[in-house]
Amino acid sequence: MAKTCPDPVEGMEKVIKVLIVDDSAYNRRTLSRILESATGIKVVGTGVDGAEGIKKALKLKPDVITLDLEMPSMDGFSFLRILMELQPTPVIVVSARMGDKNVFRALELGAMDFLAKPTTKISPELYNIKEDLIQKVMAASQLKLKNLQKSVSALPQKLERTERYSVPTIQPKSRHLPGADLKLVAIGSSTGGPAALQQIFSSLPGDLPAGIVVAQHMPAGFTKAFAERLNKYSPIQVKEAEAGEPVKKGKGIVAPGGYSMFLERKGRSVVVGLKKRELNEKYVPSINLMFRSAAAVFRENNLGVILTGMGDDGKEGLSVVKEKKGKIFAESEDSSIIFGMPKEAINTGAVDKVLPLSKIPEEIIKWSTAGT
Repeated sequence: MAKTCPDPVEGMEKVIKVLIVDDSAYNRRTLSRILESATGIKVVGTGVDGAEGIKKALKLKPDVITLDLEMPSMDGFSFLRILMELQPTPVIVVSARMGDKNVFRALELGAMDFLAKPTTKISPELYNIKEDLIQKVMAASQLKLKNLQKSVSALPQKLERTERYSVPTIQPKSRHLPGADLKLVAIGSSTGGPAALQQIFSSLPGDLPAGIVVAQHMPAGFTKAFAERLNKYSPIQVKEAEAGEPVKKGKGIVAPGGYSMFLERKGRSVVVGLKKRELNEKYVPSINLMFRSAAAVFRENNLGVILTGMGDDGKEGLSVVKEKKGKIFAESEDSSIIFGMPKEAINTGAVDKVLPLSKIPEEIIKWSTAGT
């Protein structure tokens, strides 16, 4: 039975015009069929490489562009540089998984999101990305392109620029529960999250008196490279989560794609548990599961942060954070690339502070050091 297509996003009034740039004729045809199977989307043109893609983009003025990265004549990176200079447009990278690190390079050049091709070969497996591709194209109708450009331009180029905030020497309180003196910052993000997270991690000090866990909506196979990229620009250690990974002060742990991450006490430590994606799960890694488990373990020593993204993941988990006396921050509309997830969180009435992205690192530090 064919999968059902998601409905157009609420409030969408016009047809979304899409340009497909890919050197494979099979991929261009397949992506066109996928997108035009959805109400509210029209493929207005295709390009065989970056050079033709630029010409078509300037002529057709699409609302969204899907882009392969590895192409002859002009590759996807050159295309992005030229496009963002001449005619900034939301771009979704649709590329093979073997170029993991290249995907993040593309995001830093201004792409809004990405999808992994199931295979590098000509194969009907490409239809496996149907629902995700349609959802991401529709999400572009909510995209704030100026905020994306600001977020990309604010990315740190080297570690020396990141030593912006510092914290005093902390003497932890002695408590009877194992690990009870440890505080936790749990961050959830989706579309636009990679750039936002890089800004946050690059601005935190290496001696942050709290652990950090992250659930970023991202496909399997990419989160390891993403964690390594965060680690490169962050004064604190950042890595992809492994089952049994201990949560520690000054350490960031990123949920692996294809799994949801939860927290539990084991002996004298708090460790990460991993739950493989189930067929009926909409959001993975699940922000809700991470928030619920963090609230249960850390109670008032828990801070939940909701960043940019489409949908409502994290909304349900926030009620548990609040019930356990934790705090909640949400990114403001002023800086969100897509205000969906923060808006849903704010509408619950549970959010303690609504902050632009630039203020979130400083507020995390203030919360981490309060009461010590």
